[in-house]
Amino acid sequence: MSDRPAAASSPPQITRGVVAATVAGNALEFYDFVTYAFFAVYIGKAFFPLPTPFMSLLTSIAVFGVGFLFRPLGGILIGAYADRAGRKPAMLLTIGLITVGTLGLALVPSYATIGMAAPVLVVICRLVQGLALGGEVGPATAFLVEIAPPHRRGLYSSWQLASQGASATVAGLIGLLLSLLLSQDQMTAFGWRIPFIIGLALLPVALYLRRSMPETMHAAPAGSAAPRRLAGQGRLLVLATLIVIGGTVSTYVGQYMTTFAITALKLPPSIALSATFVGGASTFAFALIGGWMADRFGRRSIMLWPRVLTAVLIVPLFSLLIAAPGAGTLLGVSAMLAILTAVSGAASLVIISELLPAAARATGFSIAYAVGVSLFGGTTQFVITWLIQATGNPAAPAWYVVGTSILTIGAMLALPETKGRAID
Repeated sequence: MSDRPAAASSPPQITRGVVAATVAGNALEFYDFVTYAFFAVYIGKAFFPLPTPFMSLLTSIAVFGVGFLFRPLGGILIGAYADRAGRKPAMLLTIGLITVGTLGLALVPSYATIGMAAPVLVVICRLVQGLALGGEVGPATAFLVEIAPPHRRGLYSSWQLASQGASATVAGLIGLLLSLLLSQDQMTAFGWRIPFIIGLALLPVALYLRRSMPETMHAAPAGSAAPRRLAGQGRLLVLATLIVIGGTVSTYVGQYMTTFAITALKLPPSIALSATFVGGASTFAFALIGGWMADRFGRRSIMLWPRVLTAVLIVPLFSLLIAAPGAGTLLGVSAMLAILTAVSGAASLVIISELLPAAARATGFSIAYAVGVSLFGGTTQFVITWLIQATGNPAAPAWYVVGTSILTIGAMLALPETKGRAID
C-alpha cells in the first residue's frame, strides 16, 4: 500500500462557508497571537517591572519572541498530522491550542499579585500559542489551494494572508478604541486584557465553522512518515524559508510601528495604534489584489517586484517619517509597507504550495513558514528595539528590512513560474 495520502475521491463542495471556516479560524488565531505585540508596552509594565521602562519593554518583546520558539515544532508535528490524517482535524487541533494559550494570557494575574509565577505563566501561554500558529498556516494554505479552481488558486490562497490582515485590523481598531476610552492607568491595569477576552469569546465560532468543513485529503497509513514524504524537497524548503524571511521582517516591522511611534516618535497612543489599523486594512485588501494579480499575470513577477520596491523605498520612507513625525506620515509609511508586503506575500503563498507535492504540502509549507518566522519574526522587534537604542538611529528598522529583502530577492529569482501548473 502506498504511504502517500491520496487525493480525495471526489472534489469537496466549495461554498462561501468552507472558505469562511478556514479564514475565520486563521484570522482569530493570528488575532490572539499578534494582539500581544500591539500591547507590549502595557504587558511589560504588568509582568516585567524592571528598573527602566526600556528594560520592561525589551523584556516584554523578548517574551513575544518566545512564542516563535515552538512554531517549528508545531509546523512539523501538526503539518505532518495534516498530511497524514487530513487538513480538517489538524485545523481543529490548532483552534483548541490557541484557545488554551489565549485563556491563560487573559486571566494570568500581574507580577504585583503573584510575583514570579506571572511572567512564567505568560511564557508558557506564548509557547502554546506558538505551537498552534506554527501548525495552522501549512494546513490552512494547503486546504485553500486544494479546494480552489486551477485558475483561481492565487486568489483562494491569498485569503490566508488577507485573514492575517483582518486580524491586525480588528486588533488595531480595538486598541484604538480602548486608548480613546481608557486612561493610561486603566490601560496598564486592565485595558490590555480586553482584546484577549474578545478573541477568546469568538474562538468557539471558529471551532463551529471548522467542524463543518469538508476534507481535501484521505488519511494516510499509520506508517507514513513526514521525512519520507519530504524526500527531495530540501532545496525548495531552503528557498521557501528565505522568501518567508523577507515578508516576515517587513510584517513585524509594520506591527512594531505602534511601539515605534510611542517610544521613538513620541506620538500619542491613539495615533500610534491607528497605524496598526491602517497596516492591517492594507494587508487585507492588497493580499486579495495580489492573489488576483498572481492568477492573471503569473506568480513570479508579482512576488518579486513588490519586494524589490520595498528594498528601494523603505529607507527614504523611514527618513521622511523621522523628519516629519505625525499622523499623516506614520499612516502613509505603514500603509505602503503593508501594501508591498501583502502583494508579494500573496503570490509567494501560492507558488510555494504549487511546487510542493500533495503528500508533503502541509508539512513542507509549515516547516518553511515556521522556521522563517521563528528565526526572524520572533527576533525582529527585539533586534530593531536594540538597534535603535544601540545606534541612536531611529531608521535602523529600515536597514534591517533592506538586508533581509536582498536575501529574499535572490531566493525568488531561483524559483520557476507555476501559473497553470497541475498539482497532485
